[in-house]
Amino acid sequence: MNLFNLRRNAPSLDDLNTDTFLSYRSDNLSSECLMPSVERPKQIFVRGQGSWLWDSEDRAYLDFSQGGGANSLGHSPSVLVNAITAQAQSLINPGFGLHNRGMLNLAERLCVSTGSDQAYLLNSGSEACEAAIKLARKWGQQHRGGASRIIVANNGCHGRSLGTIPASDSSRLTNRFEPQLPGFSHVPFNDLAALHAAVDARTVAIMLEPIQNEAGVIPATEDYLKGVERLCRELGILLIFDEVQTGLGRLGTLLAEQSYGVRADIVVLGKGLGGGVPLAALLARGKACCFDVGELTGTHHGNALMTAAGLAVLDSVQDKGFLEHVRETGQHLGEGLARLAHRYGHGELRGQGLLWGLTLSDDSADAVVKAALYEGLLLDAPQADCLRLTPALTVSKSNIDEMLLRLARAFSRVRTAQLQCRKGIAV
Repeated sequence: MNLFNLRRNAPSLDDLNTDTFLSYRSDNLSSECLMPSVERPKQIFVRGQGSWLWDSEDRAYLDFSQGGGANSLGHSPSVLVNAITAQAQSLINPGFGLHNRGMLNLAERLCVSTGSDQAYLLNSGSEACEAAIKLARKWGQQHRGGASRIIVANNGCHGRSLGTIPASDSSRLTNRFEPQLPGFSHVPFNDLAALHAAVDARTVAIMLEPIQNEAGVIPATEDYLKGVERLCRELGILLIFDEVQTGLGRLGTLLAEQSYGVRADIVVLGKGLGGGVPLAALLARGKACCFDVGELTGTHHGNALMTAAGLAVLDSVQDKGFLEHVRETGQHLGEGLARLAHRYGHGELRGQGLLWGLTLSDDSADAVVKAALYEGLLLDAPQADCLRLTPALTVSKSNIDEMLLRLARAFSRVRTAQLQCRKGIAV
């Protein structure tokens, strides 16, 4: 098994920023018929286990992205495989208009675990965010004189869940939503005064991520989130938390709101809830529970197969010692990244639990990601100067130590390539 332990010749900066660095294909499969969406490396991945992935040439990669955090228990965990297999043998999708045990069980478990009153199960965080907006506006019709405007607090760009709707003013998405549809206002993140000034009689809700994921893992301050909650209570509007990335144990608590000591009226879950299976949830509390029959539909919403996955994930996350493990390994990861950042002169490290963002000293994140791939390490770069790490919640300290070694080699490769480039320019 090739675990990329052998040192390789350093590529040039041009290599790190072009597909020639990764240009190989191990079989006859082609991506020509696949509609373009995101840039992908040339490797074709065929199997995974825990924190590891293998490509079709049997090369192993340490995965510290895990599908952007979707694979909360890692690749193909036995508890998830067994749950899906058993469910598929009995019932997959009885139909949206019929109850199934998994749907009822998961809805109840989520409500009891999070202190919610109602839950609805969907396929993705994008759908769940859209449903949250629809729910808030329904409440506004009933209780706030038809108010429908939603204030989005963000840091220039929001998570992909909100990036699919007009609530996002991300620079990467602006062209797709110009002119923006009415009904949303944007204010700076972590700026309570700006938020207060933006609220008026037309406002029905404030919507935000406790940690701004796509902006580079930027956490809300505790004073800010508590101030937002207090503002919503004083003005009689709803508070919506997008916990697509931060929910289900990612921060070492079941929900991010618990780590901050606040409580939203509506919570959106996704990504890690299904452990890699498409699954999301909309949670509502108290006065926010106002949907009527027929206002939410979806062919696959709450089907038996996806809810079996969700129950397996929830069982694991709530198992004794699991969240403590996340907190301990998260601290180990944060300390190791801080040492590495200091050694290579990089910038701020932000995060909590097993969600971390590292600001680089320049816009070399894409080059680092490609160099890391060359070292057998999978990372994300949400911004040009930022790396994001979202390993499996089951990651071991030894996996973290191995990751730090590979990331150090990737940093060295990029620095060497940059120096060679500068020397070439000087000549």
